Amino acid sequence: MYHIKTFNKISPAGLSRLRSEHYTVSDAEEAPEGILVRSAKLLDMDFPKNLLAIARAGVGVNNIPIDRCSENGVAVFSTPGANANAVKELVLCAMLMTSRDVAGSCNWVRSQAAAGVVVTGVVEKGKSAFAGPELYKKAVGVIGLGAIGALVSNACLSMGMDVYGYDPYLSVDAALRLDRHIHVVKDVTELYRRADYITLHIHFTKETYHIIDAAAVSNMKRGARLINLARGEVVDDDAVLAALETGRLSWYVTDFPNNRLLQSKRVTPFPHLGASTPESEQNCAVMAVDSLQEYLETGNVHNSVNLPPVNFPRSGCMRMCIIHRNIPAMLANITRVLSTDGANVANMSNKSQGAYAYTVVDLDSKIDHILVDDVTALNGVIRVRIIE
Repeated sequence: MYHIKTFNKISPAGLSRLRSEHYTVSDAEEAPEGILVRSAKLLDMDFPKNLLAIARAGVGVNNIPIDRCSENGVAVFSTPGANANAVKELVLCAMLMTSRDVAGSCNWVRSQAAAGVVVTGVVEKGKSAFAGPELYKKAVGVIGLGAIGALVSNACLSMGMDVYGYDPYLSVDAALRLDRHIHVVKDVTELYRRADYITLHIHFTKETYHIIDAAAVSNMKRGARLINLARGEVVDDDAVLAALETGRLSWYVTDFPNNRLLQSKRVTPFPHLGASTPESEQNCAVMAVDSLQEYLETGNVHNSVNLPPVNFPRSGCMRMCIIHRNIPAMLANITRVLSTDGANVANMSNKSQGAYAYTVVDLDSKIDHILVDDVTALNGVIRVRIIE
């Protein structure tokens, strides 16, 4: 029986997928084997020794101490693509809103009525202040071509826009999702020079901190509109505010507002609406629960941010799951210990991701705790788990 601790409100559609005979679910302070979380910050949380996995119902995992989890053999999962359609639709909304200052025009009409003006008599004269360009045949630059970026790119193309994409880590799977008419550039400066609209779909990391800075903005087409539904930290607010003042940028849409940004009338602030749809929350919860459940019950890994993907059909009568450092001779040492102690290996999978690796061994016969202790004692091994 696994105990799952929940933070925030996890969609019932996801929780209902946990089989009651194998799981208990609560937000109590018991020591859990699994955690399901949305936006709650776990950075300073003391994790119990029996914690095996954390599943984030969403994409960003900056609320989870990834390095500490890896060092303690805790798998961390996210839900890439589950909220992609919701974010895509909000990007299109942002492009349309800022092209014609839709929010400003609505506020102006209401202000006229509040002042006692008969609005039917003034709208024709006042509308010119909110006129703006159509999206058709304009150029859009999409930075980050993952699940969201690919949907945004294809949608913009279908609207008759000229689409430029940039992603230095573009995977084969991601590339296959892109329409062949999308211009994938190798130099982001080319995207900056051409794009009337620039939309960001990248994770926040040390490398992407303030990736949109004064230098990047100086290379952008004058009057470009910038949309940030990724993370606030990827944009240098000072650089953007300065560019709005000079007209280098004509508009900035952010899903991560702060009081300083709100000083500019050319900033459209959303209250972190990117994935705020019932469909998205349900999709994220279902994917998070499925990944967590699969890992706990079979040891297989899908959508982990700190372990390599493993989809390994079960064979034999016992499965040994080993999280270890990605160092030379690790696999040889594991098999040496198993063979020395007389364990027969039915099947094996070994994969690495960065500094860490994951080995799954199916055994033909049951083993005792002494053999588990011997593998655990190997230099570089972080955690050993047995699934019967």
